[in-house]
Amino acid sequence: MASSDALMARFLALHPRTIDLSLGRIERLLSRLNHPERRLPPVIHVAGTNGKGSTIAFMRAILEAGSLAAHVYTSPHLVRFHERIRLGGIGGGQFVDEDRLADAFSRCEAANAGEPITMFEITTAAALLLFSESRADVLLLEVGLGGRLDATNVIAQPACSVVTPIGRDHAEYLGDTVESVAAEKAGIFKRGCPAVIAAQDYAEADAVLCRHAEAVGATPILIGNQDFSAHEERGRMVYQDETDLFDLPRPRLAGRHQLVNAATAITALRAAGFGDIGNAALERGLTEVDWPGRLQRLGRGRLAAQLDPGAELWLDGGHNIDGGRILAAAMADLGERSDVPLVLIVGLLSTKDADGFLRNFVGLARALIAVPITTSMAARPAEEVARIGEGVGLSTRTAPSVEAALEQVKDIAFEQPPRILICGSLYLAGLVLAANDTPPV
Repeated sequence: MASSDALMARFLALHPRTIDLSLGRIERLLSRLNHPERRLPPVIHVAGTNGKGSTIAFMRAILEAGSLAAHVYTSPHLVRFHERIRLGGIGGGQFVDEDRLADAFSRCEAANAGEPITMFEITTAAALLLFSESRADVLLLEVGLGGRLDATNVIAQPACSVVTPIGRDHAEYLGDTVESVAAEKAGIFKRGCPAVIAAQDYAEADAVLCRHAEAVGATPILIGNQDFSAHEERGRMVYQDETDLFDLPRPRLAGRHQLVNAATAITALRAAGFGDIGNAALERGLTEVDWPGRLQRLGRGRLAAQLDPGAELWLDGGHNIDGGRILAAAMADLGERSDVPLVLIVGLLSTKDADGFLRNFVGLARALIAVPITTSMAARPAEEVARIGEGVGLSTRTAPSVEAALEQVKDIAFEQPPRILICGSLYLAGLVLAANDTPPV
């Protein structure tokens, strides 16, 4: 049997456009596979611009703490494609192994019979096939791009739909206004299904999401003073909805925004019929949750070993304007607790608003070192990232790699060991985890 990598290389030739939003091709393929999308456990479908992965990570951690099995589908991966497909199991699921993945790819390739289909569509079909053949209590399904025409939007009746915070991203596919992006995300709402709407940064997004939910007959569940809320109190997280109040540990994932993601996860689980998960599972889930590459502190590994004593190394794959704002706020919070110099090591894609992303760090970062991203054809040259950074008011330089950038940090005369944040792209985050020898598990 061909390897999964060899099969994916063949898939690229079937429809060379990386992104081509449509449901027709995947619906055709799923029909030939005897409709695995109709043979799944209850599905919680998650769309949004930022926070999708963290919200799913919280749900998985809580479910597994409650002795339930959760399938998980996320994208993109950081190091290996297999990270996208986690097969559920009591006590914790596992990434799909190579033999099962290659077999599912082979069956999808045979069923597709050489007809046009995108890489994401055929691999999503393979994931749904695998999920349909393995027992679990729930499937946590992340939208790839948008929602309305995303390949994951073939689930007729999810147990719950979720939309995390929406911002401007992928304008070439979703439109260049918050309203247009929100309308695409709202395309996952289904009649009679709960629609959990997380705190939005833009009032117009809230309005569009609520209007679309009501139009299709979904039941909107809103954060804030309406249906559920969360706030920090004395180092704890207080969650409240219409029926219960929980005094919980502060989430393990760093950043104020993770309170909203955790609250959204709890609400989605309760709305999807998992309301009997007890306080013990909620507490354990919040404290054991793991989501690599998102405000992750790298305290060990080959890159971490390069640092001078006392220096900190952080990693985040955030890459859009709103993700940068959230990331900068998290770094500012850390700075309030320990006022150390912040150095950015940044790689960005040409498809992202580099100016808007970097402006979030003006007045916060003492230096920026731009590096190339060697795993993407769309990567900006490091020199271009440095020029953009200089243009917004950051002190910039370049390095040929992350390893070289870390060596450059040692040459900068700071009054105390710095806090180093590697950010700007999930592609870069994957390179860092591989180089640090700390792959996702």
